[in-house]
Amino acid sequence: MREIHHRVKNNLQIISSLLNLHSQYIKDEDVLNIFSDSRNRVRSMAIIHVKLYKSKSMSKIDFGDYISELVDNIFYNYNVDETRIKLNKDMDKIYFNIDITIPCGLIVNELITNCLKHTFSNDINGEVNIDLLNIDDKYVLNVKDYGVGFPDNIDYKNTESLGLQLVNKSCRSDRWYY
Repeated sequence: MREIHHRVKNNLQIISSLLNLHSQYIKDEDVLNIFSDSRNRVRSMAIIHVKLYKSKSMSKIDFGDYISELVDNIFYNYNVDETRIKLNKDMDKIYFNIDITIPCGLIVNELITNCLKHTFSNDINGEVNIDLLNIDDKYVLNVKDYGVGFPDNIDYKNTESLGLQLVNKSCRSDRWYY
């Protein structure tokens, strides 16, 4: 199993590198954003396989540690000025299997990416909070930002944005609430 996770991680890193190489030739800003978003999604899954490869348990990883590393990578990839946008994390030690980790990781990836791309554009200062808590044997994942918010003309529950569609479809399951 360790070898499988290692190979999957390597394959995902190759895909990420190919997306990065191809993006260097793209002039259209919208297409470039699609490549960047896709690369971040692939990286979010690669981190999971790195964690599983290094884990003592081949079936579960410390989800708080994973989310913390994922968010740090997203902030790094977007060259976030930490004096302008403060990141607050509160992570309980909670272990999830890969079936929970992948969709949750993609959700967090989309929320944080959207936050950095849209909420804090135009040099707006603010902060992002991400919490993973065990409250009365229920796991609560909160992602909050204190930026400009959604424009009045956008219904985030009914959008053509692939990222928000992933979030909304995942959160509508009977396993999730928000």
